[in-house]
Amino acid sequence: MHVLVVHNRYSSAQPSGENRVVDQEVDLLRAAGHRVEVFERRSDDIAGRSLPGKAAVPLLVPWNPAIRTELAARLRADRPDVVHIHNVFPLLSPAVLAACADAGVPAVATLHNYTQVCPPGTLHRDGRPCTECVGSKTALPAVRHGCYRNSRLATVPLAVSLTVNRRRWWSGAARFLCISAAQRDVLVRSGMPAELLTVKHNFVPDPGTARTSTGEHVLFLGRLAETKGVRLLMAAWDELAADGGVGVPLVLAGRGPLEREVAAWAAGRDDVRYVGLYDREQCWRAVARSVAVVAPSMALETFGLVVAEAMAAGVPAVAAGHGAFVELVEDGVTGLLHRPGESASLASCLRRITAEPARNAQLGHAARRRYEQHFSPAVGLERLMDEYRTAIAGRTESMGGSK
Repeated sequence: MHVLVVHNRYSSAQPSGENRVVDQEVDLLRAAGHRVEVFERRSDDIAGRSLPGKAAVPLLVPWNPAIRTELAARLRADRPDVVHIHNVFPLLSPAVLAACADAGVPAVATLHNYTQVCPPGTLHRDGRPCTECVGSKTALPAVRHGCYRNSRLATVPLAVSLTVNRRRWWSGAARFLCISAAQRDVLVRSGMPAELLTVKHNFVPDPGTARTSTGEHVLFLGRLAETKGVRLLMAAWDELAADGGVGVPLVLAGRGPLEREVAAWAAGRDDVRYVGLYDREQCWRAVARSVAVVAPSMALETFGLVVAEAMAAGVPAVAAGHGAFVELVEDGVTGLLHRPGESASLASCLRRITAEPARNAQLGHAARRRYEQHFSPAVGLERLMDEYRTAIAGRTESMGGSK
C-alpha cells in the first residue's frame, strides 16, 4: 500500500509522545513492506522565520491556502492510496483536508488529543477537568479563560479554527482514529459523527527485554507539569516519607514548567532522584528496573504511552482512575488505579504496589500479557491496515455511486 503521512512536528524542546507515535507508525508500515512518504512541517522552524513571518503564523492556523496548493499538487503527482493525517497545528491547518478532496485521495485522521472540541486539546483548566467547550458551537469559553498558554490572544486562532472547521473535519476525513474508547466517548457526546469514529490504540515497540528482578525504584517518566500530576505525586511521596517510606526511591525523568520546583524538592533527599531528560534507551532501561511506573495525571488522558511502555516491560503501573487509564490498567490485575487528584489514594496505591514483591510480580506478568494482546506492533499494524482498507473502500463506493 502507498501511504502519505501528514504531520506537523511538535517542538523538539519538549519530549513529544505524538511525534514518537508517528515515527514508530511510519517505521512499522515500512518494515511491513508498505511504501510510506511524509509531508510535514516542523514547529522548530518558526524560530528561524522573519518577524513578519512569525507574525503571520497565527493567521494561518485556521487555514493555510499555500499548504492546500502544495499538498494537492503532490497528491496528484504521487497518487497515494490513502493519506494519514496527524497533527496540523500550527503550520499545516485543516487545509490538508481540502487538498485530499481536491486530489480525490481518501484521508484518515488520528485524533491524538481533544482539539476537535477543546482549543488546547487537554480538557483541563486551572488544575481540574474542563468541558465548557464540549458540545458548544463556538469556543468562546476557551478565549475567555485564555486556555492556550494562559493567553486569550494566543487562544483566538485555535478557537477560530475549531469553530469554522468543525464541519470540514467531519466531512473531509473518511475515518477518525481515536486512541482510546474514553476519548471516543467524549467526542461522540460532543456531536462528532459516531459512525466515523473508531478506536485504534497506540502500539508500543517491544523493548526486547523485560523486568527480571523486583525493581529498584518507582518511576515517573514524562512532562513535569501540573496536569501530569507532578505536584500530586510530590505530596503523596511526602506522605509516604513521613510514614517511613516504601523502601525504594522515586525517580523523576523529564522536563517541563515544574522542573526547578522538582529539582529543589528532590535536592538533598535519599528517597528522591531527579535525573532530567532521558533519551529513549535510558527510558527503556529505567522502566525495566522499576517496581512500578506512576502516571498520576490530573487531565483526562487520551492514551498514556508510559503505561503501555511499562506493560511491554512487564512492569505494573499506578495510574489515575480516569480517562484512558481505566481501559489500559485493569485495577488489581495489571496495576492499580488511584482516585484522581487525591494524594492519600495515590500514596496508598504506591504503598501497596511496593509492599508485596510476589504480588507485584504477578501484576507485572499480567501487564505483559495485556500488552501482547492489545498494544503490540502486530496488533497495531493489523488495526491500521483495516482502517486504511475501510477508508479506501468507502472512497471507491462513493465514486461508483456518483457515476
